Amino acid sequence: MFGFILKRLGALILVMFGVSLITFLLVELSPGDPAEIILMQRDIDLTAENLAAARQQLGLEGPLHLRYARWLSRTLRGDLGVSLNSGKPVAQEILSRLPATLELAAGGLAVMLLLALPLGILAALFPRTFIDHASRLTALAGASIPPFYLGLLLICYLAVPTGLLPVMGRGGLKHLLLPSLTLGFGLAAAYARLLRASMLEVLQQDFVRAARARGLREATVIGGHALRNALIPLVTVLGLSVGGLLGGTLVVEQVFSWPGVGRLAVQAVFNRDIPLLQGYALFMALIYVLVNLVVDLAYRLLDPRIRLHGKEAEP
Repeated sequence: MFGFILKRLGALILVMFGVSLITFLLVELSPGDPAEIILMQRDIDLTAENLAAARQQLGLEGPLHLRYARWLSRTLRGDLGVSLNSGKPVAQEILSRLPATLELAAGGLAVMLLLALPLGILAALFPRTFIDHASRLTALAGASIPPFYLGLLLICYLAVPTGLLPVMGRGGLKHLLLPSLTLGFGLAAAYARLLRASMLEVLQQDFVRAARARGLREATVIGGHALRNALIPLVTVLGLSVGGLLGGTLVVEQVFSWPGVGRLAVQAVFNRDIPLLQGYALFMALIYVLVNLVVDLAYRLLDPRIRLHGKEAEP
């Protein structure tokens, strides 16, 4: 176990190094001179002195490899630079908005589980019935409707006519309901069909027949034996879709004016806030690889037969 964690941490470091290099190069190779753009945004004359000061502030002086080394050295120390728009440290800006984004992502994940688990299980237990067909239609709708459009539909046809749910800002549970439903509905549809397919396969296994032959209750067979094994493929896909979940908050935060990291990144794009954009990319990549590490470790909790080096244990 310890050796496996060390190997994954080593891979994590390599991935983050690649992300940092790509992030730095994308900004460096973007069209236009960032120093000139910043000065024009601030209505400052494009004199040689002002351009030199702006380039120094942005770290644009010297050869490319030296600029990357300086930027990477500061990043490893936790210094992501200063936001050009607010004048505050980038790390402080991101961390101040992070709780709102994590709250929204957790709400979307909760909606996904509350919808996907019963739909997937019932569709597997009653295949080719009304429940199965309803699950299929739900999956089709979830895959077809973009999150921003679903959010607008919920605002126009649920929140505004009833006046029961707020449509903007962050507050209590009422503020979280519509954004979470918007974020989690699409994922729930896909996971429900995946769980159905996994459950149908597991229910045909010998250990499920043996559990029923021993006279165990059907609820125990389904919940304690079949569901636990059927969840393994879902955990794999869940780890891979964390990036989509966090990326989806960007759109949902814009629709509902949710004060999270995604909305901060959109504002940084419009303001050409390069340090903030670089910090956002690195931070999201770090969360993504850490969650995938947690998912890899969760395999053993779901099924102890799975060895961490990729082989199954001997029966």
